[in-house]
Amino acid sequence: MNLETPENVVLVGFMGSGKSSIGRLLAKAIGFDFLDTDQLIVERTGKQIPEIFAENGEEFFRDQETCVIRSLIEQNRTVISTGGGAIIRVENREMLRRTGFVVCLTASEDILFERVSRNTKRPLLQCENPRQALSKLFAARAEAYELAAQWTLDTSLLTQHEAAEALIQGVLIHFPWIRSNSNNS
Repeated sequence: MNLETPENVVLVGFMGSGKSSIGRLLAKAIGFDFLDTDQLIVERTGKQIPEIFAENGEEFFRDQETCVIRSLIEQNRTVISTGGGAIIRVENREMLRRTGFVVCLTASEDILFERVSRNTKRPLLQCENPRQALSKLFAARAEAYELAAQWTLDTSLLTQHEAAEALIQGVLIHFPWIRSNSNNS
């Protein structure tokens, strides 16, 4: 075991890439806890994310996101799912890399739009042309995802379970002690 590497898996990626659903499956499979930064923000503020955006604005939300990420640095053996824009701030990217093994879940822009268009709780897509808004966000964040990630997994053509299995294999390479611990159980 490498004691310099925090024993967490941090999932970053665009909305709809599967961070929460695949993250829960990964956590269960490797015996880690699961935390979702968006859910932690909801708990901290007592408001749903669309409410936060409507009442307090995106900058307030991003400040809350940074505070939550800062609070997770000492986590151990946790899969952490971040919000799609968590990587916008350089400070957040740096903290996430100190927090654990950062994996970016990706998918094609068309697949992402198909996935997120079913959800009306995406505040950044509540506009006249959500497809165009998604495209602009996707392009604007691409480099930040690349800078944050230590490993990338494309979920475009994978089911949640297939993506979780591929993610498990990547995590086992990064944390080989998980395999030996699970074999001894």
